[in-house]
Amino acid sequence: MNLFAEKRREVMLHIEGYMLDMMETYLKPIDTNWQPSDFLPDSTSETFYQDIKLLRENAKDLSYDLVAVLIGDTITEEALPTYESWLCMVDGITRNEQGGWMKWVRHWTAEENRHGDLLNKYLYLSGRVDMRQMEISTQYLIADGFDIGTGHDPYRNFIYTSFQELATNISHRRVASLAKKDGDTLLSKMCGVIASDEARHAKAYKDFMSKIFEVDPNEAMVAFEDMMRKKIVMPAHFLREMGMKIGQTFGHFTDAAQRLGVYTAIDYVEIMQQLIEEWKLESMRDLNEAGEKARDYIMALPNRLLRVAERMNNPTMDYKFSWIHA
Repeated sequence: MNLFAEKRREVMLHIEGYMLDMMETYLKPIDTNWQPSDFLPDSTSETFYQDIKLLRENAKDLSYDLVAVLIGDTITEEALPTYESWLCMVDGITRNEQGGWMKWVRHWTAEENRHGDLLNKYLYLSGRVDMRQMEISTQYLIADGFDIGTGHDPYRNFIYTSFQELATNISHRRVASLAKKDGDTLLSKMCGVIASDEARHAKAYKDFMSKIFEVDPNEAMVAFEDMMRKKIVMPAHFLREMGMKIGQTFGHFTDAAQRLGVYTAIDYVEIMQQLIEEWKLESMRDLNEAGEKARDYIMALPNRLLRVAERMNNPTMDYKFSWIHA
């Protein structure tokens, strides 16, 4: 093992101890956690059919773009097997089933798994979705995998997950607000609890990365710079519908999100600024030349990207998704 890999392994062992101590802060106990059935019509109830009718009635006024974004979010959540396998490939981790990292991955996956279950069942009952087309896109997304630019490096992985969990929190929170405005309080409530999960998970990954900055600031800074140069791509960036090439649908999905203000270029910049502040990059001392150079790039980037984001035109709606029935 070379010195670079050995350092990563030592840092990950340090993080794993912290992770085991803090898991109860970042994840909720399974027995008392919410489950999809807490929000959906109860199939054992005598009012089941009336409840479905009410759900469909409330879903019919959701805007076209909102339904498209909700479907894209659901497919993203349901591609969880891809994310779990990717997290298991991180270098320098203990692969003992009861060890820190593997335990975290399993418990994080179990908590995240509820999101896709809940949204999928809601969409199925809503009557707004061609479920077969949506299911084809989900299977493609899992089968196609993804390349998010992190490789197997734990530092780049934690930077990515910190950013991504903050982005999904924003997206679900905004969908919740728009659903409420369109009169669907059930969907609003559902997206609200999912957003709350994402906020806790974001805190976990941000804290893991804070610990890395404490013990290996130079390599952590270089990793952050590298991820910012590559740009953080969403986990569903290979999203496609039947008969389309990898990634062709993703642009239309992000256009809908941008039009609605669910997730925008300005949100991207604000997340970056939040991470810069959270990890206290400006006040970090004793960086070497590579670390200082990486920090200079990172600190200048938000203003540069903000100028670009402010000049962007809102995309017009000229696309019909095969997923949407009505």
